[in-house]
Amino acid sequence: MKLVTVAGPPSSGKTSMLLRVIDWLRETGISVGVVKFDCVSSEDDERYRSKGIPVLLGLAGNLCPDHYFVTNIEACAQWGKEQGLDMLISESAGLCNRCSPFIRKALAICVIDNLSGMNTPAKMGPLLKQADVVVITKGDIVSQAEREVFQHRVRKVNARAEIIQMNGLTGQGKERLGSLLAQSEDLDGLEGRKLRFSMPAAVCSYCLGETKIGSDYQMGNVKSIAIPASIPAAPEVN
Repeated sequence: MKLVTVAGPPSSGKTSMLLRVIDWLRETGISVGVVKFDCVSSEDDERYRSKGIPVLLGLAGNLCPDHYFVTNIEACAQWGKEQGLDMLISESAGLCNRCSPFIRKALAICVIDNLSGMNTPAKMGPLLKQADVVVITKGDIVSQAEREVFQHRVRKVNARAEIIQMNGLTGQGKERLGSLLAQSEDLDGLEGRKLRFSMPAAVCSYCLGETKIGSDYQMGNVKSIAIPASIPAAPEVN
């Protein structure tokens, strides 16, 4: 079974894009299932289910969503095998720009939209830098010049990824993306495999439930912001 990881900011068009691609894959005879990871709530599982696509929904709740992903993806892959799937796609919101849910030797796709802002690619960190494929959505809402500038900024962050402009409403671009998914590597299992990037080493008092503000309540892995010393005002000259 193939495992493909897809991640991107909320409302970037991941589910709409995947529904188009999965339609194309199924037409070629490839059976596909989805596991959707999110934080608090999601109705995307209903969108997949309405198309007859096997789907699991995992909500991290009060846990870090990326840690929740990595502690559950092996069980999800086993579920996909039991369903007899040819391909399992993991879709996650990728809320943390410090890390990424990408696994070595599993195709990694980052989804980002043209409306997210010209400076967004530089802010996304490993989620964008370590992707094999970057899908840029919502290109029909901006000008050709804006699409080209945005794509250039994505390229500056990740020079090796294939970039695909895709329209989740019309399906434009689904054939190329679908063919990349179909050619991705089969995985025998996930036990012992490694992530492409380590999860944040953030074990502090707030991770453990502390809510009070102040240095007396801060323990563990904390980091202070660098604030320049104030310069005394020059004395007035009469």
